[in-house]
Amino acid sequence: MRHFLSGFALTAALAAAAPALAQNPFEPVIYINSAAITRYEVEQRQRFMQILGAPGTTAEQAQQALIDDRLRNHAARQLGIVPTDEGLQNGLEEFAGRAGLSAAEFTAALEGAGVEPQAYRDFVSAGLVWRQVIRERVVPRIKVSEAEVDQELRRVIETPILSRVLISELIIPAPPGQEEQALNLARQIAGAGLSSDEFEAAARQYSAADSAQSGGRLAWVNIDNLPPSLRPVITALQPGQTTQPLTVEGAVVLFHLRDSQGTLRPGATEQVIDYATLRLPTAADAATLGARTRSCDDLYVQAGAQAGQVQRQTVPQGAVPTLIAQRLATMDANETGVVDYGNGADLVMLCSRQPALAADLSDDVATTALPDDGVEAAIPDANALPTREAVRDEIFNRKANAAAEAYLAELRAEALIRRP
Repeated sequence: MRHFLSGFALTAALAAAAPALAQNPFEPVIYINSAAITRYEVEQRQRFMQILGAPGTTAEQAQQALIDDRLRNHAARQLGIVPTDEGLQNGLEEFAGRAGLSAAEFTAALEGAGVEPQAYRDFVSAGLVWRQVIRERVVPRIKVSEAEVDQELRRVIETPILSRVLISELIIPAPPGQEEQALNLARQIAGAGLSSDEFEAAARQYSAADSAQSGGRLAWVNIDNLPPSLRPVITALQPGQTTQPLTVEGAVVLFHLRDSQGTLRPGATEQVIDYATLRLPTAADAATLGARTRSCDDLYVQAGAQAGQVQRQTVPQGAVPTLIAQRLATMDANETGVVDYGNGADLVMLCSRQPALAADLSDDVATTALPDDGVEAAIPDANALPTREAVRDEIFNRKANAAAEAYLAELRAEALIRRP
């Protein structure tokens, strides 16, 4: 661990001390199939990403990003996809709009920082054609089932709503002229996957905060007491994870989540049960029928002449008769059991169980309570469940992103990539 942390300091010192070597800026540094990437392009991408404050500011990261862009463009050409002038301009405006600027204003700001307009255009163009590639090649193959939506909703419902967190901080000074060095150090720490003990060691070595002596450890803090902009960053972490670098005036900040506490939302443990029963003369008859039944729908087939006597209902867990409820409690979906009454028996089959909150869910946007004037405030409740449509979209996007990354990895594997 000591050698690992010392490496950070050594890397920073070498970066600051190394003299700039005279090199041909237009010399190819990488060949991808028949295309070349020049040293100038790498430097431009580095500077562009530094201005954005985004990952990818090292030469190696910039080279990999440019390789991926070449592969995206190659895939687009194979499908006959070429960005139109209008489409590219719209893309430039959209990207610049994230900074509250027009494309012309954003381009001028980049030029003032030493980034050529072509570097900006190439970056946006590769993203535009790749989106179209994914729409044509990947999206049609993606399906999201209702079962997947149910499973994701169940996960959301069963996940406690965070109420307070136990975090550590690491604040790296970034005085004028040293912002890039501080940011690169923070990115190395964030990307190292440090454990809580390792993060504390890093905080003792690099942090300028008063908490450095205690390894950056802070006391429990209520989520509501965190700055609004920081809450989603912290709540997105799992214990043992570190945030990406956060830039503030004069410093770069990292947070590490050591532990968290929360409570389940009201009604999270309540269930709605979909089950079927069939009264039979004996427990043996019920067990025999249950052994050959594979699903609740199949029960009607296997029951034969008694299919009309099958009773299937979907009710709150508390409305299920006690003996049947006790039997259902240990069962999985499409599993059967027997309730023996002595003078007869019930074949019991669990069709499904789901949280009552999910069963009651609609696609309406949850809002705050009505204020005194009786007018509903159109403010989404941060703790409200997402709609089924929102969950479906999230799953779809997750699958699309994974498929896109898999396709890009496939393109990398098939490409001839070499260095002079």
